Amino acid sequence: MQLTELEQTKLNQVRLDQSWKDSLADFLLSPKMDELKSFLVEEKNADKLIYPPSSLIFNALNTTPIANVKVVILGQDPYHGPDQAHGLSFSVQKGLAIPPSLRNIFHELNTDLGIAVSRNGDLTKWAQQGVLLLNSVLTVEAGQPTSHQKRGWEDFTDQVIDVLNESRAHIVFILWGAYAQKKGQRIDQEKHLVLKAVHPSPLAANRGGFFGCKAFSKTNNYLKQNGIEPIDWQLDA
Repeated sequence: MQLTELEQTKLNQVRLDQSWKDSLADFLLSPKMDELKSFLVEEKNADKLIYPPSSLIFNALNTTPIANVKVVILGQDPYHGPDQAHGLSFSVQKGLAIPPSLRNIFHELNTDLGIAVSRNGDLTKWAQQGVLLLNSVLTVEAGQPTSHQKRGWEDFTDQVIDVLNESRAHIVFILWGAYAQKKGQRIDQEKHLVLKAVHPSPLAANRGGFFGCKAFSKTNNYLKQNGIEPIDWQLDA
């Protein structure tokens, strides 16, 4: 892709890992991305508090470059409480209370692999090992869940999934809940493993179908079968 000087300058302003920047350049330079950026600027100019902070919006992609991705855990949108969101799906910053969905994830991890339930909700260690913790929507207004849906982020993260689907093989896509499963319909299941279960939120999980899904052991078994180093799911206390 041959870029003009103006396009290159525009791309250089995006704080994004180079492998993702190169692969997503068409979208990053598109009118859709311009509209999304304009929306975010307008929200901030209206003194609305946006999560996560600007420096962490692309945290998942920056922590897990394309070549490192082994697993994708697809979430919906960021947490909307103070200081929770830091750009990784289901993860909260160290020292904060564990949200209910993440608590259920930890309990399933304990049942599946015998790993002790963590008191730390920061999943950065997973991301550093190749678990792309991707939300479908990357920003949210404080206290207003789903407030940034249908503003362009879904198109952006569809492109992220397409890049992985087409350029890589043997990735595990973990899709919890109908929303993630619908977004995951574009994945080639002959090249990748797709694991589906109900969402880990208490309302859904307690109805059955999340606990006992064994996503973590199935993921590691698949990776090992394909000669890929499995994930160490144990988090620091």
